[in-house]
Amino acid sequence: MATIDTIKAILNDNLDIDPDAVTDDSTFDSLDIDSLDMVELVCELEDRMGIEFGEPEGLTTVADLVAYIDSL
Repeated sequence: MATIDTIKAILNDNLDIDPDAVTDDSTFDSLDIDSLDMVELVCELEDRMGIEFGEPEGLTTVADLVAYIDSL
């Protein structure tokens, strides 16, 4: 499964965000994802993808998140 699809699935499962509303250009603010939601998203991504996320800075869009994960 592509990284973007995994993110869309998690956002749909955990936050009831329509996957069709999530694009590369979507900002976390535009999706109403606050800091607590972001922590939950990161934890779920680590579990599902078997990665150690670390503490990245400057992730503001879904594309930023995908690029960061794909670089791990």
